[in-house]
Amino acid sequence: MRRLFKAVLAGALALGLASEVIAQEKVIRMGTLSWEDLTPITGITKKVLEDKGYTVKVTEFSEWGIAYAALTKGDVQIMASQIDYVAHDYWNRNKNRLEKLSPVSHGLYQGIAVPKYVTIDSIEELNENADKFGGRLIGIEPGAGLMREASDAIDAYGLKLQLVEGSTAGMTAALKSAVDRKEWIAVTLWEPTWMALKFDTRFLADPKGIFAPPQSYYWIAQKGFAEANPEAREIIGSVYIPIEEIARINAAVNDGQTMDQAVAEWTASHEDRLKRWESIKSY
Repeated sequence: MRRLFKAVLAGALALGLASEVIAQEKVIRMGTLSWEDLTPITGITKKVLEDKGYTVKVTEFSEWGIAYAALTKGDVQIMASQIDYVAHDYWNRNKNRLEKLSPVSHGLYQGIAVPKYVTIDSIEELNENADKFGGRLIGIEPGAGLMREASDAIDAYGLKLQLVEGSTAGMTAALKSAVDRKEWIAVTLWEPTWMALKFDTRFLADPKGIFAPPQSYYWIAQKGFAEANPEAREIIGSVYIPIEEIARINAAVNDGQTMDQAVAEWTASHEDRLKRWESIKSY
């Protein structure tokens, strides 16, 4: 009887330990940056994982260096990143300890934009219309990668426009003021952003290829994550969010919603898509 009791106890303990391991495997530590393009990707993917029984713990980082250090150390297991250009250096430096899981969106771009009522199509046409733009190209914070590319474009195209340094808020105010008056304005802009929707802008063609081509967003992870977490890997791989929908989520935030509210509204209105993403085999 004593032997039977011990055997049952050992089995129960083993089962308990196994249950604990299973429970631990259902926890995903996700990193993100609090940027308007990455936050919706994080929030939607978190929702899909939670619908499949995962607990997702999100940690926000202030810049790529800290985020990649946390990922390589294991403080977080996965995060979405643009590895083609924006975070290319960090990816190259750490990729031997990381793995690329799947693309989650495509279309990140930055360049020179104008309101759609402005009747030019290319950066090459800026000079002949410099007076209509007041001789200025309205920029954002000095030191931003977009500002470096804009400066390169001015040199490459021999533009007679002054690149005005300032802030994102200042550029936004100048763009709004010009659009309200239907005045011509050229600004440094990126996509996805709510501003493209709010102010109905478009990018000027860049025939010299000074600005980087459209980039993709990928889920990346610690090396070995996919093998150790095949179900989570398949769920994550099913999620794909068009860049235009990321911009619309941020437009809702700009109109007064919190990011959590905007993501919740998006997921509620796309239940059929989420069900398709969540329809995977059991592991």
